Amino acid sequence: MNRYPLWKYAILVVALLVGLIYTLPNFYGEAPAVQVSSGRATIRLEPDFAQRVEGILSAAGLTADLIQFDGNSVKARFANVELQGKAKDALSRALNPNPEDADYIVALNLLSRSPAVLTALHAMPMYLGLDLRGGVHFLMQVDMKSALTKKAEAVAGDVRSMLRDKNIRHSGITRDGNAVEIGFRDADALKAALALLTDQLPDMTWTEETQGGQLQLRGALKPAAALAVQEAAIKQNITTLHNRVNELGVAEPVIQQQGADRVVVQLPGVQDTAKAKDIIGRTATLEVRMVDESAEAAAAAAGTGPVPFGSERFMERGARPLIVKRQVLLTGENLRDAQPGFDDQHQPAVHLTLDDKGSRIFRDVTRENIGKRMAIILFEKGKGEVVTAPVIRGEIGGGRVQISGAMTTTEAYDTALLLRAGSLAAPMEIIEERTIGPSLGADNIAKGFDSVIYGFAAITLFMMLYYGLFGVFSSIALAVNLLLLIALLSMLQATLTLPGIAAIALTLGMAIDSNVLINERVREELRAGMAPQTAINIGYERAWATILDSNVTTLIAGLALLTFGSGPVRGFAVVHCLGIMTSMFSSVFFSRGLVNLWYGRRKKLKSVSIGQVWRPDGSTAPAAKG
Repeated sequence: MNRYPLWKYAILVVALLVGLIYTLPNFYGEAPAVQVSSGRATIRLEPDFAQRVEGILSAAGLTADLIQFDGNSVKARFANVELQGKAKDALSRALNPNPEDADYIVALNLLSRSPAVLTALHAMPMYLGLDLRGGVHFLMQVDMKSALTKKAEAVAGDVRSMLRDKNIRHSGITRDGNAVEIGFRDADALKAALALLTDQLPDMTWTEETQGGQLQLRGALKPAAALAVQEAAIKQNITTLHNRVNELGVAEPVIQQQGADRVVVQLPGVQDTAKAKDIIGRTATLEVRMVDESAEAAAAAAGTGPVPFGSERFMERGARPLIVKRQVLLTGENLRDAQPGFDDQHQPAVHLTLDDKGSRIFRDVTRENIGKRMAIILFEKGKGEVVTAPVIRGEIGGGRVQISGAMTTTEAYDTALLLRAGSLAAPMEIIEERTIGPSLGADNIAKGFDSVIYGFAAITLFMMLYYGLFGVFSSIALAVNLLLLIALLSMLQATLTLPGIAAIALTLGMAIDSNVLINERVREELRAGMAPQTAINIGYERAWATILDSNVTTLIAGLALLTFGSGPVRGFAVVHCLGIMTSMFSSVFFSRGLVNLWYGRRKKLKSVSIGQVWRPDGSTAPAAKG
């Protein structure tokens, strides 16, 4: 009756082993480290860069405990802070000969001390939030007026191009705030323009007006379209911030929208506020120019002659010089979207979508320059670098542009990302700034850890005194629940915050409730005169329905917090929801396994240790004494 088959015990053992393996990394702590990442959007680190870092450290007489490449950066771990500081200075001197124009970001960081065995199993410690690790907090205000103004300017340019292509005469196009006004001398032209613009620009509302005796069309964004522009602006800004923050090497940054026009940026582990501001505030702009392919330009590229008048010298990927004409054909403002993909030969490519103005310009340029090279230049910190310079094979119209050439799939993805989110869609201003020191974070960890330990100890003591051996089983199941919860957080690489620690403490209380229900059910059956084995079986079966109902309803509330909450609320909800799932496993399945292992093989069980079971008449049930 109260026996588990072998496969159920196998599940319990595997769960314990997995929980132990993925929990252990959280107890090794972190060691000082130096992180090297790209300082430019066009510089991508390769795995062999780790060897270069190792060589620089060896030349400086420094030895790192560990050097690893994580895809975006190289991290070197050291035994103490003194070696960390020396390593940072050595790497900065070697990698950035000109500090004013740095190619790489050399920053102080922390790296887990986990053994290589655990790292090989992808057992990593959970991330710590800003309140536990320290770092910087920014609240940024997005200028939505600027986003709407840029949209109105783009619409005005598109309208001018449309009317020119259809030979519709007008007396001028002006912008009044976020509205576009078009003047006409006759009603026929106005009606023709109205039909065209209504068809081509569905996001705009056009009204006929008379201003100073002149016919006029006034266009304004529809409320839904204006809202979409604002949402797109804040999403692009968040994407751009993510790209920039990645260069800081922050393990788990928090970049999320707050309200309609604000963005919260939290950078755990970053103490240099000035460096964080510099990275976040970077601007990147895109320009499309023609490559100068004259003999003078070739000599200038080879270093045997001066740069011709009207041209500039830029560096292409691979550190190759390229002479580009000064005339700007297109800018990033004409780019609507950029996505990675493949060309007709199944080679990696980048697919661009231009606005109407950009489409017209690009069509004319490609028609007139077949066989010539076109350079796409990304400007950062006032310095431009050529992302790609493809050869024009034919006239390209329709606003769909394909960039292909000698690039890998990864390079195509990176190029599309740069072109799509190289700059902010709308300006942002830091309206709130806070710095949390690492000592305060360590103090929060200590207090949170103490609260969980003391709470666990108090619950365990009560359960053992009140329920005897069943209380011991419940306490062991509670410990397993805590183990599995931490392991699950580590496996998911979730971010633990101070509210998350509060959720862990709350989970302990909720998890023990399930065992209290089970124990009381078993007591009820013993009180009714059931045999101990029968009482255990019926107690667990009848308690399961109640436990399931209570946990599901609590889980619904947790999911609501997770869905609609933000910041600390979400941090609490994540741990809360995961804790509910682990508690149902440990409180029912695992505790039943312990009970079955202890009592299940006794054929003539006369009593169980579950505390005092009082009958209605005041006597004690014999089955509960021993």
